[in-house]
Amino acid sequence: MEFKITTEYIELIKLLKVLGIAETGGHAKAIVDEGEVKYNGVVDLRKRLKVRPGDIIEVGDETIKVI
Repeated sequence: MEFKITTEYIELIKLLKVLGIAETGGHAKAIVDEGEVKYNGVVDLRKRLKVRPGDIIEVGDETIKVI
């Protein structure tokens, strides 16, 4: 799936909430804490990670390309 941002970046936990992958901010933080998120192919535990166009986020079976 592709996700277009209109700003310089979006924080990882906000992205997870906007896409409906996480139901709440707490759920988004838990997903990240449990190592379920890959940022450009590498597990990343930073909740406030600044995701920019060109980045690829993987959560479970979902792959999100940020444009």
